[in-house]
Parts: sequence; C-alpha cells; structure tokens
Amino acid sequence: MKGKRIILEMLREYEVKHVFGLPGETSISLYTEWLNFPEIKHILTRDERSACFMADGYAKVSFKPGICEAPSVGATHIIPGIAEAYKSSTPIIAFTTDVPLNTERKNMLTGFEQTPLFDSITKDSLTALSASDLPFIIRRAFRLATTGRPGPVHVRIPMSVLEKDATNTDLRAQREFSKYPGHRPCAEVREIERALDLLLKSEKPLIICGQGVLFSQAWKEVETFAEMLGIPVGTTISGKGSFSERHPLSIGVIGNRGGTPLSNKVVEEADVIFFIGCNTDYVATDGWTLPSVDSDKKLIHLDISEIEVSNNYITDVVLIGDAKSSLKVMIDILRTKEKHFNDYTKNPRVLSLIKSFKEYSESLKEISKLQGNKRLNPLSIIEVMNETLEEDYIAAIDPGTSAIYTSAFFKVKKAGRKTLFNFSLGALGYAIPASIGAYYARPDIPILALTGDGSLGFTLGELETIVRNNVNVKIFLFRNDSFGWIKATMKLIYESQSFSTEFKSIEYYKIAEAFGIESYKVDGVKEFKLLLEKCLKKKAPCFIELDVPSEDELVPPVPSWIRKAQDKGLNYVV
Repeated sequence: MKGKRIILEMLREYEVKHVFGLPGETSISLYTEWLNFPEIKHILTRDERSACFMADGYAKVSFKPGICEAPSVGATHIIPGIAEAYKSSTPIIAFTTDVPLNTERKNMLTGFEQTPLFDSITKDSLTALSASDLPFIIRRAFRLATTGRPGPVHVRIPMSVLEKDATNTDLRAQREFSKYPGHRPCAEVREIERALDLLLKSEKPLIICGQGVLFSQAWKEVETFAEMLGIPVGTTISGKGSFSERHPLSIGVIGNRGGTPLSNKVVEEADVIFFIGCNTDYVATDGWTLPSVDSDKKLIHLDISEIEVSNNYITDVVLIGDAKSSLKVMIDILRTKEKHFNDYTKNPRVLSLIKSFKEYSESLKEISKLQGNKRLNPLSIIEVMNETLEEDYIAAIDPGTSAIYTSAFFKVKKAGRKTLFNFSLGALGYAIPASIGAYYARPDIPILALTGDGSLGFTLGELETIVRNNVNVKIFLFRNDSFGWIKATMKLIYESQSFSTEFKSIEYYKIAEAFGIESYKVDGVKEFKLLLEKCLKKKAPCFIELDVPSEDELVPPVPSWIRKAQDKGLNYVV
C-alpha cells in the first residue's frame, strides 16, 4: 500500500470527516488518491493561514482535532494558526508535504527546512521517512494532540514517501484519541481536600474560568460546584461560556479584554480565588495586577498543564488534572459535607452583587446611545444581539472592536462553547475562517463571524470559499476605516498622533455582493435588528456592514484606556 493511501486510510479510521487546505506541487499525489475517499470531505481554502484557522474553529466546536494540510511552501503560511493553537491549547494536526527526501540539499523548488519552523510551536513535529512510518506517526499525532494539555502536532511527509509502498502496514487507530480530552487525569484527592478547606473558610471566594473549562467540557460541573458553595464566577475572554452569564452568580468577563470595573472589582475584593483551566495570562490578569503578584489572597489553581499551574503566581494549592474529572471529585466530597452548603439565594454578598450588576446593566442602556461621528455605537449592536439570538449559536470574533464589546457586553445565556476568540496571540483575520470551520462542526445552528475591516483585508478571499460551499455564516463587519486598536493605543497610551493606521474608505458590502453573498449596509440600530432577524432565518450566507467609531473616538472598556479617556474628557464605554 502506498503512503498516500495509508494517510487517508488512517484518517478514515480516526473518523475524520473534514480536512481544510489547498493543493500544491508536492501534494498532487495525495490529492489524486483522495478521489477514492469521498467520505473525507476536503474544504478547499484560498490561503493556508485560513485553513489552519478553520481547523481551529472546527476543533473548538466539534471537540475533535482539527485537520489542515498544506503543500511545502504553504507550510510557511499556516504558522500564525499553529502558533495560536499552541498558545491556546487547541488540538490541530497539520499535515505538510515536502520535496523528495533525496533533494533536500539540492535547492529543489519550494523546499526548505520545515521541522525547525514548527518545533517551538507544536507538541511535536514528525517526519515520515518511509511509508511504513505513517501509521505510527499518525497514531502519535492524534494521541499527543488530544491528551494532557491539548495542542497542535505537525506531520511532514516528503512527496517521495507518498508514492512509496509500505513494507509493514498496521492501520489500527486508537479511537479514544479521535476526540478530546482523550484522557482525563484527576487531581490528587489530598490536594482537593486542601482546596475545599480554603474555600469553605473563605468569606469572599471567587471562581475564574479559563478556556480549559471549555476544552474539558466542564461547564455543568462548574455550575454545580459554584451553586453548592454560593461562589461567584468570572471568566477570561477565552473562557467566555464556561458559565451562563444569565446565572445570578455570574460576574461576566474579567481582565483587560472585556472586564468591566464592576467585574474586576470583585476580583480585587476576593480573599480566595480558584482558577480553573486558566493560564493566568496578561489579558486575564490585566498585566498580573488582577490579582497583583504580591497579593495576600489565597490562590487555588486547577489545570491540566503542569507548566501553567502556579506559573505566574505563588499558589497555595496546586491541582494538576482535567477540570471535569477533578471537579466531579470535589463535588462528591462536598456532598459528604452538607452542613457547609451555602444557599446563594440568601447570601448577602451574592444578593449585593446581583443588585450591583442589575444597576450596571441598566446604566448601559444610556451609554449605548452615545455615538461617534454619527456612526453606530458598538454597544447598541451587541444589545440587539442579546435580544435576538437564542441559546444555541457559535460566534467567531476577531480582535478589535468586535472582540472587546462582545467579550464585555454580550451575554452567553446557556453555558458551553458559544464564542471563539483567538486571544492567545490575537492575530487579525481569524473570525471568518474560524466561522467556516465552526459551520462544518455544527451546521445545524446559527454561525456568526464578527470582524473588522482590518481583519477582513486578510481573509477576503474566503468569501469565495463561503459561496462555493454555501457555508451558512452571517458576517457582521465592524468598519472604522483603520487599525483602530493600534490607533487608540498610540493616542491614549503613547500620547502620540496616529501613524500609518488608517485606510481608504471602502464599501465592503459591495465586494461581498460581488462574490455572490446577500449583503447590506446598515445605518441604524432598528434596521440592524430587522436585518439580523431576517438573516438568521435564511439558509444562506449574509453580510452586514456596520459603520462604528474607531476605538479612540469612543473608548471601549480597557482599564488603562478608560483612565486616560477620563483624564482627557473623551467619550468612553464602561
């Protein structure tokens, strides 16, 4: 059996249904064999970078490894997606083909040293030196991608290996690693007892959920645990959805990408913080000031990764294990201590927080009326989404205006994976390809892509991918004719005039229309609400262009920016 067939046979054994990528000279042999495997759908993309972001969106929504592939020179293009997946712990298997083994030092067209490029941003970078290597390598790739701290694995296949026959073929798959988590290790019971002791003695405990809760699918356990002890729950931007934001115990997102003064104040006032599946990064902790590294707060940290627990803070209790399995044990132990249950509906602290957050929500209605240069206030757009969207949907969101307002003000009604952010690295051009990947994972629910004109410039070609495949995604373009985040940082933090951040004003909805997408430009909030309701009923892609102020005209809720805006007398949303 030739190498090219072994690859596809193994993918079939692992129940792979979708692969994202595009062909090149080094992968033609593989593509000719693909004709015999119609059950493995190949989604042709217009850029390898997009293929990797599609695999990312697919992995996050399907709870299976996302699979992407690229020809040799295309390996350089998938790096942004692989780096994001590595930092965010997203399981992706990236196959790249390469020049023949005997030409690696002969200046063969498109050939270069791939392995060093991937070594630092994958769990492993594997090369098949023969067709017989492929089953072992593919089994290893699936096992590594889905266990421990999930992440990307790179598989390099020289084109000469594709055409070689295997001398020894073992096509068995380890099906338990066709999804994630492939294995659920539990934290030590002794340390769990110590953590519970701290929480039971605490007067102002707080739970902070990161994206690890979503990867572990532990949102039900988080809710049960929080209700048993009456503990408020916040999430990071990437962990949004770990806890219903309509639940009385929810404080919403914390940190500097979606945290509000009210939610961040709860973090400041807590005496015990329980981090779950959170890597305590710069964004979640507002530069390690929330809490401060020299704080006297008691800290508990549960994470699958021994690298992340206690990495940025000296932690009182370290729990290394899967969030779901470890929380189940914590809940079982708590049930033996019924006298310690805390009825949060009668807890004075919780009741006070509920009152404060309700008053804050009411105040936002007035703030949403603020405009900048007669453009739509992004907050008013998010309020329409809150009113219109049901419980089940997926929204992929690009950095910038679309991300900060969604993180802070959009309310996830039902816990689970609802929003896709790429805030481990924050590269532009994520939302549209990620939404395509999400669609192939869940074609039965509404899929949204919230993007900006800065991001759209990276991914316009994928509008053709959407039309060709009739991908039912609704694209909302937050247009401000600039790299608004950089522009605002220059003005507010560096106190400089902006430089090289603004674009020519373009009517992007006409471009989307030229691709064949039903497209609109919206001038008012009421019009947007009507269009959103109309588009959600359609079984076809739609594009809605929304003119919004740049971040320096109407300052979004970034703590350091708000302080500057207050000093300068600028309009801001907080």
